[in-house]
Amino acid sequence: MQAQDVTRRLIFYVPGFDPFPLRRYRELYRKEAKRQAALAGYQISQLPPDPALGADWGVDSVFEGQRTFAAFIVLGWSDLVKHAMSAGILRTYVALFQTLWIYLYSRAFFDLIQMRKGPVIAALYPVVMLLSQLFIALFTAWLVSLNFSSFWLSVPFASVIFIAILRGFKALDRIFFAYYLMQDFAFSAQLRGAYPAPLQQRINAFSARIEKALKENWDEILVVGHSSGAHIAISALAQIERSVAFDQAPATVGFLSLGQVIPMVAFLPNAGQLRRDLYDISRSTAIYWVDITAPGDGCSFSLCDPVAVSALPLAGQTGLWFYPRPFRRRCPPGVGGACDGGFSSCIFNIYAPLMRPIIMITLQLRPARSPCANASAIVSRQNKCKRLPITATEKSRDRSATKAPFKT
Repeated sequence: MQAQDVTRRLIFYVPGFDPFPLRRYRELYRKEAKRQAALAGYQISQLPPDPALGADWGVDSVFEGQRTFAAFIVLGWSDLVKHAMSAGILRTYVALFQTLWIYLYSRAFFDLIQMRKGPVIAALYPVVMLLSQLFIALFTAWLVSLNFSSFWLSVPFASVIFIAILRGFKALDRIFFAYYLMQDFAFSAQLRGAYPAPLQQRINAFSARIEKALKENWDEILVVGHSSGAHIAISALAQIERSVAFDQAPATVGFLSLGQVIPMVAFLPNAGQLRRDLYDISRSTAIYWVDITAPGDGCSFSLCDPVAVSALPLAGQTGLWFYPRPFRRRCPPGVGGACDGGFSSCIFNIYAPLMRPIIMITLQLRPARSPCANASAIVSRQNKCKRLPITATEKSRDRSATKAPFKT
């Protein structure tokens, strides 16, 4: 289906590990959509929520004389994120050592660092920061204890100082983001890559909602997954792919992943379900998958094929991969600073080169759907993606090519 044939589009957005409510995404879209429309030269207006469609907000746009209506639905899991972030200081440090052990013992850490150092360094940041905070608290408590002649008398005072310092650092996490990032990585690694039961139930609900939309009157259904939401969206789509819903759907189905961190989970030993979902989605002829990453986003595995590096070499892989190499640059001049609105705004602004008109033209002129090369050829073209050959990586995780393409 060509762009001019789409007059009704339904967009599902799966956010990453964010505790933000729906209202924040709606207001962010309202603000940024106007700026991008002014730069790209089209008209756009945001509509209120529509209970009849189940839409969280609507968008009416006119681009090159073609009017299109889009309904946005946020598939949220912020309640699970808030529950994970409610962990206290002790539980966070337990999760730190548990997560570190899982990545080191399974050798996933060594495979990841050979592929892309940026995300691994970002993952080590909360570990180093939290251990530094622990050391400062212990050292300060020890200095306090030196002022007492009796050891038993010094223990209560030193303990109070120790706990107060740790609580102080936790209260300042809006600045350091150490607890937030640690709980993000620990959430995915707590079951060595397997989905926790509450998240699996949410994925099932997402899949059911998308499958329901396939039976409705839409020209196109687009699923967007950002950061951790990318592999959640993949698992939701894979459940539908294994049914006959896509074959019977009148609408075109697309999947857009932004700043994905799929290898951080897929490399873990118990992530068999995710690897299977990647395998199925990559071979699908019903889903048009576009992966956009920015090398400026140090938390994402930029310019790396998430399927080729996470699963076995796939014969007949059909997904079309679009790697925007101009995204090495940050915001264009006069379109916001690199980090002028907090941590989350910084992440969004990394993808602000989409606001350049030349990038908008490039997106419009992307080639039609066609088979791409096999996984090994894709990896060989990624000269910025340093990693072991797929077979060696699979062998290090005890998943050689002679076994099934995924663990169950």
